[in-house]
Amino acid sequence: MSIQFFSKLSQNYIELLEDDEYYDITIEVGEEPNVKIIRAHMNILCHRSPYLRRALATKKASKNNVIVHINLPEISPEVFQIILKYIYGGILSLNHQNNLDILKLLSAADELLLQEVVEYLQAYLIEYKSEWMEQHFELIHRTSFQSNSLLELQQFFHPYKKLLNHQLYKNLLNSHLDPDSEPTDDILLPRSIKIYGIIDSKIGNNLNIISTISRRIDKMVINNKFDHLRELYLPYKFQLLLRGSRDGFTPKIFHELCDNKPNTVIFIKVKRTEEILGGYNPIIWKSHGSGLWAKTKDSFIFSFKNNNVKDGIISDIEDTDRALWYNSSAGPFFGYDIIIYAHNSLHYNDIRYEQHYYEKKIRNEGQFGIEDFEVFQIIKK
Repeated sequence: MSIQFFSKLSQNYIELLEDDEYYDITIEVGEEPNVKIIRAHMNILCHRSPYLRRALATKKASKNNVIVHINLPEISPEVFQIILKYIYGGILSLNHQNNLDILKLLSAADELLLQEVVEYLQAYLIEYKSEWMEQHFELIHRTSFQSNSLLELQQFFHPYKKLLNHQLYKNLLNSHLDPDSEPTDDILLPRSIKIYGIIDSKIGNNLNIISTISRRIDKMVINNKFDHLRELYLPYKFQLLLRGSRDGFTPKIFHELCDNKPNTVIFIKVKRTEEILGGYNPIIWKSHGSGLWAKTKDSFIFSFKNNNVKDGIISDIEDTDRALWYNSSAGPFFGYDIIIYAHNSLHYNDIRYEQHYYEKKIRNEGQFGIEDFEVFQIIKK
């Protein structure tokens, strides 16, 4: 049978702090005008604090009994006395400490690598002082993110695992660790959105798609493979000019609402699918009786399967002399690739895709149905 007399042992070690004979180190703590020199014992400090062990590794009392001296200006005398009582006697008393003092004590314990104290004080603040921390958000937030050891406080202010679904949280973590890791989730908005002055759309309801198109318009260089999925690029307001379900599916309406307006983006929702087709026209649309090719080197067309940017294909114009087709019986007509046309009809009756003048094939060739389509003019915010 063994009996532990820790209480008496703790008290005896604390009494060493009042010893005037056997100390071998003095510690100057605080800054003017609040400075104090405290006597202590190297062996105890080195065994209780990894930080002090490293700081004192090259300092040893000489045979001539010269006292070692160190400075800790970042820690106040009042806080260091509490720390010393813990180091010597394993006692941490918060009874007469105000909230700000406890925060300073936490910072000091973190500096001295007293992990046991750091963990206890974080838990104490969260359990008993959460309202005060919320009232002093800026101070606590700044303090908690000055150290990688204060993870509990960081989580208190940023409970990512609770706010984000598991996969998105995992994506964000992987993105931080490996910039070339591939996210598996898109940032989706509600079906009909009118948000932050960017777009009012029933089709282009994925900000990743809007961001990707905006990057291509501005010919932005992507620094790594998945930059476009991580940081939204939204420099434009998308001003709605036409919505087929609202204004009608006719060439007449298209030319009335969209002609002579530069920098337009077309979104086409393919019927009975989640696919979005479309294109960007940096110049204007116009009506022409017999048909006329329009030249530009900056137009492109695109397809996003399942409203998903990861599976998207963007195809730049290859034959710049045949980038666009103007015709009074045509809607938005990109090269001879995306064709929206009305043959002897008021309404579109020839809607198809064929690869001709744009460099990449964006979908299977052939006819398709339109559920809706929208035309936006982009305006720099």
